Amino acid sequence: MSPFFILPGLLCNLSMFSATMEAFPGASGIDDFYGRETSLGAMADYALARAPERFVLLGHSMGARIALEIMRRAPERVEALVLADTGIHPIQPKEREKRYALRDIGREQGFAALVDAWLPPMLTPAALTDAALVADLRTMCISAGQARFEEQIEALLARPEVEDLLPSITCPTLSIVGELDRWSPVVQHEQIAALIPGAALSVIAGAGHMLPAEDPAAFIGAIRKWQG
Repeated sequence: MSPFFILPGLLCNLSMFSATMEAFPGASGIDDFYGRETSLGAMADYALARAPERFVLLGHSMGARIALEIMRRAPERVEALVLADTGIHPIQPKEREKRYALRDIGREQGFAALVDAWLPPMLTPAALTDAALVADLRTMCISAGQARFEEQIEALLARPEVEDLLPSITCPTLSIVGELDRWSPVVQHEQIAALIPGAALSVIAGAGHMLPAEDPAAFIGAIRKWQG
């Protein structure tokens, strides 16, 4: 099996995948918020330049959208694909306004205030009671900074269409999601699994959008089960 290469999501780095990286020796990924790239395609190119020649690709949230751009560019390098807590839908009504409202909280009140507004809905009520988990995720997100947040949301708002890409994916694929993910709900992963030939679906009970950090054991276990 080729090594895992991990693509974190918006405001995330590899710190939230520490358990995953321990479970899969040789795993690596993007730990610097994709440099200063300002489109999902450029982020995919940035990742490809740093990835092993061949790898198992794991993308979470925005990182899964970047993973699909890698599948568009270099499918021959991807041995298998894990798409976690994500979606394939185009821009939604009021999405731009909602993302800009968050942006403006950061501009007006400071970036920590933006993170404090953005992060809690990504977690389940149970996860929010885990003070250490929340503190670690908050520190990670704050380390990205306002400029990086603004660049990443502009990349997401300019995201390319991917629905037509999915039927062309031929490598083994897992669509995995937390049961209680309010940002990228289960139905989106059912759609992904239906569009990719032979794709598997795994729903992790009780977990939210930050599944790899909220319930790493279940996340890793589901991947191992899928790998067989």
